[in-house]
Amino acid sequence: MADAERAFAEQSLTREQGRHPRMRLSQVQMRLGSRFFSVWWLLPGLLMLAVASVAAGKVFIATGAGQSLIHGHPCVPHTPRVSPGVQWWVVVTHVANFFFMVMIIRAGWQILADHPRLYAKVHCTPDREVLRFRGPVPKDRVWTAKDDAVTLSPLFGMPGGRHTIGVARHWHFIFDILFVVNGIAYVVLLFATGRYLKLVPTELSILPDAGSCIVQYSALHLPAAPGGYVRFDAIQQLSYFGVVFLLGPLAILSGLAMSPALDNRFQWYQRIFGNRQAARTLHFLIMCAFLLFYAVHMTMVAATGFADNLDSIALGSRGHDLNGVALLFVALGVTIAFNVWAVRFSWTHTRVLQRVSNATVGRLMDLLFDHYAPRAEYREQDISPFFWPNGLVPTSDEWTGLRDREFRDYRLRVHGLVEHPVELSLRQLRELAHQDQITMHNCIQGWSAIGRWSGVPFTKLIELVRPQPEARWVMFYSYGEGGEGGQYYDSHTVDDLRHPQSLLAYEMNGEPLPLLHGAPLRLRVENQLGFKHVKWIKEIEFVRHFSERGGGEGGYNEDHEFYGYRDEI
Repeated sequence: MADAERAFAEQSLTREQGRHPRMRLSQVQMRLGSRFFSVWWLLPGLLMLAVASVAAGKVFIATGAGQSLIHGHPCVPHTPRVSPGVQWWVVVTHVANFFFMVMIIRAGWQILADHPRLYAKVHCTPDREVLRFRGPVPKDRVWTAKDDAVTLSPLFGMPGGRHTIGVARHWHFIFDILFVVNGIAYVVLLFATGRYLKLVPTELSILPDAGSCIVQYSALHLPAAPGGYVRFDAIQQLSYFGVVFLLGPLAILSGLAMSPALDNRFQWYQRIFGNRQAARTLHFLIMCAFLLFYAVHMTMVAATGFADNLDSIALGSRGHDLNGVALLFVALGVTIAFNVWAVRFSWTHTRVLQRVSNATVGRLMDLLFDHYAPRAEYREQDISPFFWPNGLVPTSDEWTGLRDREFRDYRLRVHGLVEHPVELSLRQLRELAHQDQITMHNCIQGWSAIGRWSGVPFTKLIELVRPQPEARWVMFYSYGEGGEGGQYYDSHTVDDLRHPQSLLAYEMNGEPLPLLHGAPLRLRVENQLGFKHVKWIKEIEFVRHFSERGGGEGGYNEDHEFYGYRDEI
């Protein structure tokens, strides 16, 4: 194992257990702030609801109205809308979809573990969550967003451990792309072959038919199926239609709403979901809906003839044998084996995974998002009441000495491939130019906050130092240290730094930049995630390419925690 991978494994294995999920349901609870209860308390209520539903279903089905509904609106149609059987491409895309979803969900859990709190509002204020897998934030000490991360077992998360969000994102996005490609292929073939009639409702009569299904299932009666269970009933058709044409697209669109490149260019987009955090919470709920669908789907497969159904699904015929069951276990075995391999590969060949992801996902993200310069602005009343701190406040004698003298002796050194290297005091930076902007910060861990930043537009610095033509990237070096020791640094393209909202900020919310948030100077590049916004800036260097500095991957977290070299989502 390489040194970087060994160090990553050592720091990632530090354990911090999460809590059983706790939630709030009412606005009164949210206003009170601390009234959380365990979601497991919902189970008795759900059990009572299930018992009541069964009792009500049995009573209703025995009445004349119930019998009239069942006979007048059969749950399973007598005449199939398409020929029975399953075509080969349906089997292939379904198996591929299951395989991809397992990886997407496991990596998604790992991403959630890095900020195990879900919110309804864009302000990620502690004790204002709607669901959390962590206790309250300590009030007696500085508690960073990274401190808040929890450990996941590799049995659940991909790859497991703590602070492995960089690796999890690589797996998540690689399989997101495969999921989208597979879904497009399925939908195209669905309409090209006319099989869409099996899923897409075209008559309003499906609604009372679905009501008939609900009544019969509630009473624990399997609906009558002439010729066997070879076609969808009404509730199945609506469910499959919802999963394919509603849940799938919503999963993609809500994921895109967590992109700083989109959110800070098209402010209206996140508002489709309410806000960025509401989209993140919806993304989680969609995952829960997928899991529920799979559970109910497999339960119904088993309840209506397990072996025969699997023969029909996997082989397109009802052979009354165990061939379909055997193929199911082969698919499960392959999926499990790949996941075991992927966990090990994540820890032993982390750099390879990172570079494969950079060459595929990274290039696609650049293609999709590079055209959008950030420009979204918020109002004063939108400023978040809480802004999670992150990173290690510098402890070097050099920085503490500057701090003690209120940064009067601070000098920003700008050098490298420039015609006019400079050293600038804070006073000179203020005289160079001044810009205010109220923008949204998006952290790679998932939290967000809106703040007012004041400082020097980076374009003014570019005009002052006059980069040479070969200078395509800019390195930012911090007084602070990274999590594993050594100076923190990161890189940006010159093009990103030319955006009108790329700023060297010396004020936050109308006050001098707080120590926790990067004093005396920090970077704002609003189309990138928060770890790219270097705090406590010491010097800036223009270079040909980021590979010339540090570990060569783009920055401290890229070198040590295997993040992407640019992260616009």
